Amino acid sequence: MATILYRLGRWAFRRRRLVGGVWLTALLLAVVAAAVAPAAEDEDLSMPGTESQRAFDLLDERFPQSHAQGAEARLVFRAPDGQRMTAGQHRTVVEDTLGSLTDGDQVASATDPYDTGAVSEDGTVAYSTITYTADAVDLTGPTKTALEDAADQARDAGLTVEVGGSALDADEALGGTTELVGVAVAAVVLVLALGSLVAAGLSLLTAFVGVAIAFGLVSALAVPLGLTSTVAILTLMLGLAVGIDYALFITSRYRDERARGRAPEEAAGRAVGTAGSAVVFAGATVFIALVGLGVVGIPELTRMGLGGAGAVGLAVLVALTLVPALFGFFGRRVLSRAARRAATDHRTPPAATDRPGLGARWARFVLRRPAAVLLTAVLGLGAVAVPALSLELGLPGDESKSTETTQRRAYDLLSDGFGPGFNGPLTVVVDTSSASEPANAVTDQVARTVREVDGVASVGDPVLSSSEDTAVLTAVPRTAPNSGETKDLVHTIRDTVSGVEADTGATVLVTGTTAMNIDISEAMSDALVPYLTVVIGLAVLLLTVVFRSVLVPVKAALGFLLSVGAAFGVLVAVFQWGWAADLLGIEQTGPVMSLMPILVIGIVFGLAMDYEVFLVSRMREAYVHGASPGEAVVSGFRHSGRVVAAAAIIMISVFAGFVGMSNPTIQTMGVGLASAVAFDAFVVRMAIAPAVLALLGRRAWWLPRILNRVLPNVDIEGEALSGRVPGLATGGDAAAPRLPLGRR
Repeated sequence: MATILYRLGRWAFRRRRLVGGVWLTALLLAVVAAAVAPAAEDEDLSMPGTESQRAFDLLDERFPQSHAQGAEARLVFRAPDGQRMTAGQHRTVVEDTLGSLTDGDQVASATDPYDTGAVSEDGTVAYSTITYTADAVDLTGPTKTALEDAADQARDAGLTVEVGGSALDADEALGGTTELVGVAVAAVVLVLALGSLVAAGLSLLTAFVGVAIAFGLVSALAVPLGLTSTVAILTLMLGLAVGIDYALFITSRYRDERARGRAPEEAAGRAVGTAGSAVVFAGATVFIALVGLGVVGIPELTRMGLGGAGAVGLAVLVALTLVPALFGFFGRRVLSRAARRAATDHRTPPAATDRPGLGARWARFVLRRPAAVLLTAVLGLGAVAVPALSLELGLPGDESKSTETTQRRAYDLLSDGFGPGFNGPLTVVVDTSSASEPANAVTDQVARTVREVDGVASVGDPVLSSSEDTAVLTAVPRTAPNSGETKDLVHTIRDTVSGVEADTGATVLVTGTTAMNIDISEAMSDALVPYLTVVIGLAVLLLTVVFRSVLVPVKAALGFLLSVGAAFGVLVAVFQWGWAADLLGIEQTGPVMSLMPILVIGIVFGLAMDYEVFLVSRMREAYVHGASPGEAVVSGFRHSGRVVAAAAIIMISVFAGFVGMSNPTIQTMGVGLASAVAFDAFVVRMAIAPAVLALLGRRAWWLPRILNRVLPNVDIEGEALSGRVPGLATGGDAAAPRLPLGRR
């Protein structure tokens, strides 16, 4: 591996114009493809195989004209204080408002609240349900404008009017202030870590190239592959974070090699052969973790994983080819000012990694007190992880949106007027096609059974399909959609109607947005163990090949579990308990989004293995070249500690930059990933890992003989390169004066 990548690095350095031209062409093609492609469409979250999804599919089949998961809107009206919506002048306003909507091209129907009884008991609140013939993403601008104009018309007449439902849902826009702040912090950290504006700019430039190509491809393939805006944002988030980190590691190694007196081309080859090997295997662990999200069975989660994996794969390719090519373009400007000054003065500067910096001093401190450091770190992460025991899962609805949005205000009006469960009605679907009794009798029996269930506030009249073999009833819970009582109610209804199914031969399914959210949350919990088994198993096997050790990969996996447990503790404390929620701009607390645990686990596991590979590979390299276990730990921190710390700060900054977005999914992802990376990089990899290696000694690098014979030798530490003569000037530098650092 090291030899192949060494040759690739030297080739990219020599053929830098060709490599740069290829990547520039790819970038332009991706940008053009994204510009001409249709916009991404957000699809309804589905979970094939669940009862809720089977019911939705049945409704689409038996009620094709209604489209069960189509767009709808609720116009919620409230009378002025001391007045009632049943007053004549208010009825006229409502009728005129709805009349302005019924002629719309995409409007299927608009219910009259006075005909349907959609007026609260105290008469202060009424609502109308507007259904559309298209999904929310397919609603045209004029259709949405007509809805907003209708609401404004009623407001002008003196009523309070808010709009709920999916009709006004919008994609999250990119390019906000918080994302730019994250990138700015990353740039500052790069400058401080590398001591060169050019080197920092090189890392940022290559990361932007990779993420721009990935983002362009996602945008271009959005419609044919069903990729949503969330997939695009995750691609941007991951591609930017790992792209900067991978370029930073190779650039840092290149500067180390130049400091040792190697010629630029040789240094580029060795940087790609050694640090590039770590990049390949680090990227492979992230790739495995993200692709593994497909085992959960949620199409949207699978697409998110594949989109993120594609961004990571592009980041690896850019780091291995474009980064060494840019070394050739920028020359010695990639080096720090001190290194360039030393070259001008015809002297060899001391390598920065040879000085006993903070990393080496910290490593020696851990080696002197490994048990105390290990115990403190484990107990600290355990304490932070305690809130995770109270983790509750759900999917965000209008209740999680800002109170400044009309959807949230509509939600609150409906809760006040009709009860908290009104915003999460359950849809009971009765399929009588194979029933032994008449359809009406079966439907009436189901309605009576559901009404008698404790916790059901009301059950509406059944609606029959045109073939009269399917009926739909709406059951309104007494409790809020995301409450534990509503979750129990869904299971109770399903258990209760099973008796009707046994007696009549009919099929009764409970669905609706609330039931779908519950089914998805439970499916995610059920898939967690298989997912962890597959991903951690493959990653441990990969790390065993990389480090030729059994205990180091196991230690890495256990450390990851500690960091992700602490991250879940932070998510619960912030999003459920409201700690620091105001500071982060989170206006509504509630259950953690059900996709988050497995998504955070997948992403963080890959990123955690990144730091494991980058840090421990330098320890392994020192150990292979004859250092003692303790000296190897110190060497790893001396060479990679500062770079790993800088990479972690960069990644934390990028993830934290997305917390300011209004999308609850992205907010939760930003907080979870930023906290998990902080715990993993600075506690697990910087404290627990060296403490464990110190306690294990030489046993840390033990590998059974049978595995030693069977496993391939990938040579991540670049041992095969040790016999090469590091010429001071090669290739394009032959005519340059033979100074220790070259005159490029």
